[in-house]
Amino acid sequence: MRGTAESGQVLATSFDLSGKRVFVAGHTGMVGGAIVRRLKSEDCEIVTVSSKDLDLRRQSGVEEWMSQTRPDVVFLAAARVGGILANSTRPAEFLFDNLMIESNVIHSAYQCSVDKLVFLGSTCIYPKMAPQPIREDSLLSGPLEPTNQWYALAKISGIKLCEAYRFQYGCDFISAQPTNLYGPGDNYDLQSSHVLPALLRKAHEAKTAGKKFLEVWGDGSPLREFLHVDDLADAVVFLAKHYSDPMAINVGTGKEISIRQLAELICDIVGFEGELSFDASKPNGTPRKLTDTTRLNELGWNKVRSLAEGLRETYRDAFVEDNRGVRMS
Repeated sequence: MRGTAESGQVLATSFDLSGKRVFVAGHTGMVGGAIVRRLKSEDCEIVTVSSKDLDLRRQSGVEEWMSQTRPDVVFLAAARVGGILANSTRPAEFLFDNLMIESNVIHSAYQCSVDKLVFLGSTCIYPKMAPQPIREDSLLSGPLEPTNQWYALAKISGIKLCEAYRFQYGCDFISAQPTNLYGPGDNYDLQSSHVLPALLRKAHEAKTAGKKFLEVWGDGSPLREFLHVDDLADAVVFLAKHYSDPMAINVGTGKEISIRQLAELICDIVGFEGELSFDASKPNGTPRKLTDTTRLNELGWNKVRSLAEGLRETYRDAFVEDNRGVRMS
């Protein structure tokens, strides 16, 4: 275990993954898949289970599976996720499913005496008008962004569950809050995707169809931060080894870009030469969301690729197939 120095500096701890049975909950998702890829370079046994064989929303099934499997470490990346449209139109799913998943896995991890649990949250947990860059102690200091409040409320509950089990039972359960993610395994469905993959798909289809305009939701002014999911995976494995504290910790790049600039960068990478058309009748969401990554950097992690580099990799992997045509991820 570890604490925080009186100066506020984060103190590193040491946890060895070698020889451990590591359960990645949500391994078929974007984040879980990246964690599995990253763990393959560790001397550990990776354990996964499909949603067909185990519904993490069902308490009895989770308790039975965890009792039989007995993992030493859990990365809790399973979640119901989506963009503004999905959050706004399916609030019950986002709240219920995420509450059930995290409650069942965290409680079962306690029952099975799991050595370490890493809960993956989201920076949408922070207040809409939180001071920027957003520090971890901004949590619960103001109203949430209404367009994703259901997901945010569930993730806040997961963080507090980890805190509660640490306090009452001494469990080494930690929470990491990644900023906006992109990369392999992303969701390109325009009805439920986030802004970056949605823009990638729109730009690709506009280029392919020879369109003159590309529609962008909102007025393009919001500022966002984007992290490649493989960089996140490296960070959370690092945190499993070196972090043990009740306070959730931010994982991000510390760099921001406007939605307008993002759309322009994507068009340049994709090769779309038309014009951008901003639909100001659509919601902008939070005006600015930049994480303060001081605590993570103090631990010794700052391994991030540039946004342009990550976007080029993502576009190639998701839409371009070795000169044999185009595919959708």
